[in-house]
Amino acid sequence: MGVSYYSNNSLSGVIKNKNKKMVLNNLLDPVFAPILSLPPFWGILIISFLVTLLITIIYKLVTDQEVMKTLKADMKAMQKEMKKLKDNPKKMMEVQKKAMEKNMQYMMASMKPTLFTLIPILIIFGWLSGHLAYHPLAPNDPFELVADFDKGSIGEAKLIVPEGIKILNDATQIVEDEQITWVLEGELGDYNAQIEYNNKVFDKRILISEEVGQYAEVKTKISSANLEMITLSNEKIIGMNLFGWKVGWLGTYIIFSIIFSTSLRKILKLH
Repeated sequence: MGVSYYSNNSLSGVIKNKNKKMVLNNLLDPVFAPILSLPPFWGILIISFLVTLLITIIYKLVTDQEVMKTLKADMKAMQKEMKKLKDNPKKMMEVQKKAMEKNMQYMMASMKPTLFTLIPILIIFGWLSGHLAYHPLAPNDPFELVADFDKGSIGEAKLIVPEGIKILNDATQIVEDEQITWVLEGELGDYNAQIEYNNKVFDKRILISEEVGQYAEVKTKISSANLEMITLSNEKIIGMNLFGWKVGWLGTYIIFSIIFSTSLRKILKLH
């Protein structure tokens, strides 16, 4: 029986992901691309500082700091009052209710800047994920393309690659332990490989490059025809190594953001 059906995860999905990354590149490359020449630790540190500084400045401009200061002082005073009212549960509950109202007002005011920062942060996170999460696949270095299948899946799957990429093991393999691994190598270029399985074809973009930050989507979720995931073997970028704990870009970004946010709030005396 011939292959007659192309899934939603085929070429249209590959093009969609590629176009989405191009949009992010056009938006942020002029700002952040020079940072890619730095070691990942310093690149993530600089971006984290710039983003945290922007968020902190917006927070200062959007919130009424006098109101925030008053609300914070009121909540602190009510907490002290509740400690003194341990022997008077009824009165303590009244104070606790007022404290919760003040806390809600404080939280709502604190969330207001999010209206201005959420979309830019998501765009920056998308750029970071597409540039500082993995190392690129190097030309003429063997790499793996792994297909993960549903539990109990059987049969054969065939990998088809374009000119410029070589398959170093069997192109057609039997599904064993819900997985097939193809070993490949290729020249510099942007390619589209295809997996034929269960009379369906699934496309997977492969980008081979020597430039930092240039790689295709590493993990592509399929969830069709018993094929769950297609994964490339790009090596993860380690932002920092904390006593053996190898932290990726996201963990490194969060650690730096907490440090910078705490420091900037103290320097600017924000409430």
